[in-house]
Amino acid sequence: MPGGVLGCLSTLTVNIKQLVGLLRLSPSLHSLPSPQATVEDSNVPSLFREPYIHSGYRPVGQPWQCYALSLFQSHNELMNIWSHLLAVPAVLLRFWFFAATESLTLDASSLPLYIYALSCLTYLACSMVAHLLQSHSELLHYSLFFLDYVGVAVYQYGSALAHYFYCTEEKWRQSSVRALYLPGAALLGWLSCASCCFAKLHYRRPYPVSRNLFQVVPISLGYMLYISPVALRLATRPWNEPVLVLHALQVIFLLIAAFFFSCPVPERFFPGKCDIVGHAHQIFHIFLVMCTMCQMEAVLKDFLLQRSLVVEMQGEWSIWLATRFFLLLVLGSLLTATLMRQRIKRQLQKERIKSE
Repeated sequence: MPGGVLGCLSTLTVNIKQLVGLLRLSPSLHSLPSPQATVEDSNVPSLFREPYIHSGYRPVGQPWQCYALSLFQSHNELMNIWSHLLAVPAVLLRFWFFAATESLTLDASSLPLYIYALSCLTYLACSMVAHLLQSHSELLHYSLFFLDYVGVAVYQYGSALAHYFYCTEEKWRQSSVRALYLPGAALLGWLSCASCCFAKLHYRRPYPVSRNLFQVVPISLGYMLYISPVALRLATRPWNEPVLVLHALQVIFLLIAAFFFSCPVPERFFPGKCDIVGHAHQIFHIFLVMCTMCQMEAVLKDFLLQRSLVVEMQGEWSIWLATRFFLLLVLGSLLTATLMRQRIKRQLQKERIKSE
């Protein structure tokens, strides 16, 4: 099995190199600069280095086109980019096929579903762009990851909307959690974005444990809230329905993704051996995408069952309230990311003046 995987990777590398060769021979692209060869960690600023990853870094300060063309270059961010880049059309096509098959229209009952699909595409696109272009400069590195955290907040709230309107049971709807669910999901979504931005801004490598706490705790609290309707169903009903199996898989894949996000495994045990393929953040990306795909399938199945009852059970007013919370979350998160970008821009300018 390992030999087969290595053989596939070797074939993929050869095909990528051939494609790059064809692109370079193309007259329309002949004038574009070529990406420089990757370098060791000692040749890039500490901001761009990852623990236990010793090679495969793209040099800082190349032209924009070089980072775009690095889609076809072997480097340590390649799988992070492609895992989410391929997921974007997968999510888009799945939702389009579902909408066409079920004659879906944009009305009060389907509005949360559209917002959910948009939130999935937003976090995938923001993450992909961040990993693709972040090596251009220190300011862009910060700016793009602040935008990535906006995508995380949007996806967190979008998932909460889908669960609230399509995945609940009567027992959960009668609980006290329901009254706090929508405003709590919006608040914790913004807090996740703000805390991640704060941690990125204030902590430098090597990162202390407190940095991870700033990131993980708000996101974990938000997850425990928005997964609560699903958790109740999984805890009280037998898993003999396909939709419950899908919900169980989304939880399992998310927990696995969270582990690899928090722990640099396996590269911690094999420093320099997992630089291009196999380090923790790549595995985190893959399991997060698997979680999203299972979640989407489960939500779509639940939507078909609840479609005619959504307005009656939840009330049309709650749908429009949830939409307003979504818009406030997006605006608040973007404003937070913008303010953080201004702070880091001033900070980098001061550091540059001191160094001169």
